[in-house]
Amino acid sequence: MYEMDHRLLAALRDTGQHPRVAAAARTLSIAGEHGALWLVAGLAGAALDKERRGAWLRGTALTAGAHLASMGVKRLVRRPRPDVEPLVRTAGRHSFPSSHATSAAAAAVAYSALRPAGAHLVPPLAAAMCVSRMVVGVHYPSDVAAGAALGALTARLGTTWMQGAAK
Repeated sequence: MYEMDHRLLAALRDTGQHPRVAAAARTLSIAGEHGALWLVAGLAGAALDKERRGAWLRGTALTAGAHLASMGVKRLVRRPRPDVEPLVRTAGRHSFPSSHATSAAAAAVAYSALRPAGAHLVPPLAAAMCVSRMVVGVHYPSDVAAGAALGALTARLGTTWMQGAAK
């Protein structure tokens, strides 16, 4: 596992040598800091979709809760970030799980349950954000996989509560 983690990270990190790839990865990483992109998207959904406002707000709360859970796990595990030159600054020095991946996956699950457009737009953007964290060199693939699993599980467990607000 350790060797595969390092090989995958090296391969993805190498793609960051291309200026356009690096710029896109940096942009996604910055937009996802502290779950910002996903929280703004949820609040925008609540503002624009009056019929499902409560569900959007609950989905946003699930996304924020998943992000907070990942930060708690990160403080317990304390895995150091990869020993490569990162393309972005990080808010902390621990990498497991990826909080960007956690909030991205939570948003993908929660928001996809609300509107067909969300089911088509959010998951690919969430996946790109997850990959961006390896391209910029701040997470191992296992950090991203664990973060995505934590986010998806958190949102999935809260889907009934979230959708109850839509009725």
